[in-house]
Formats: sequence, C-alpha cells, structure tokens
Amino acid sequence: MTTGHTSPPSPGTWLREMTDGDCGAVAAIRVRGWQSAYRGLMPQAHLDAMDVGRETELRRERLAEGGAVNLVAVAGPPGTPGTPGQEVVGWAVYGAYREDDGRRTRGGELYAIYVLPGRTGAGTGGSLLAEVMARAAADGFPTLALWVLRENTGARRFYERAGFLPDGATEDFDAGGLMVPEVRYVAALTPPPPPPGG
Repeated sequence: MTTGHTSPPSPGTWLREMTDGDCGAVAAIRVRGWQSAYRGLMPQAHLDAMDVGRETELRRERLAEGGAVNLVAVAGPPGTPGTPGQEVVGWAVYGAYREDDGRRTRGGELYAIYVLPGRTGAGTGGSLLAEVMARAAADGFPTLALWVLRENTGARRFYERAGFLPDGATEDFDAGGLMVPEVRYVAALTPPPPPPGG
C-alpha cells in the first residue's frame, strides 16, 4: 500500500492515513453524513437509529482487520495525529472489490467516502477521492468501482465529474426493511509512471 500526504484539499486542511484514535470522529462523520445525505431517500427511523458509539466500535474492528486503506481529511495544523487543534472532517476507505457473484472485477472498490456536513463544497471530498484514485492506481488496480443510491443525484454528479460512469449493474440495499436501489459506477485508473531508469 502507498503512503504519504497530498496537497491540501482546502486551506488549512490536509490528508493522512487513519489511526485508531480517529475512529470516534470517523463514526460521527459517517452517521451525520448518512442522516444528512440520505434524508428522504431512506426510512427516517433507520437513519434516526444510527448510533455513533456502535459505529465507533465497528470502525475500530474494521481498521484492525486491515485489508483496506482508510484516509482522513484533517482541518488544523499538520503534525502527528492528535496534535491540538486538529479536527477530522472527512473520511474515505478503499480496497479490493468485494462482490463475488459473477460481477467480480480485478479492480478496486471505494467502500465509503464522507465529509462532515457543513464542510461539503470546500473541495475536501474531491481531494479525498483524487487521493483514493491515485493510491488505488499505484496499488495496481486497473479500475475503481463504487455503489451509490440511484436517487442520490448529488453524489452521482460528484462521481461523474471525477470520471466515474454507471456500468449497468444494480442491486438493492436493505435500509431498515425498505429495499433501496443502488447503481454501480466504475472509473478507469491511470497507472503511475515508471520510476526514472526503470
């Protein structure tokens, strides 16, 4: 897996790999992100039942399992995780494509990407996505896939601006007993140039 920092997504914001100490902040971003982005697209009772404490434990378990790359966008002074004044404001995670039902690809999959509500539109999500795409290409994935709610037109426009297109695959997501349709988007990744003299 590749490591390192990228240019800031917006003034005073930078990207780094997620640590265990980020799990609570990431959980809050995910829960608040769902409750904001999916209002009216999923049953409200399902959104209201989401719990930051349970989500924090799930994030810790998933991070400890490994096999995926978790990145966070941090507002505040660069430095080691936990530097005073730092605030995690976005999160993305990717890895190998997970489906194994005849739709499996050799590519990667963006499992999740969220920005703290109130910080959308500042370039944080775009920078996280660009970093994921660059790292996934460096990891050798020829493509990157993701699943998005069919009715989430804002997210679909965001992915299309980044070069993702629907490939025709669909599936239903169980949201508290209501089946919500999702569509798959895929983007071709540009492999990094070979090292000089290589």
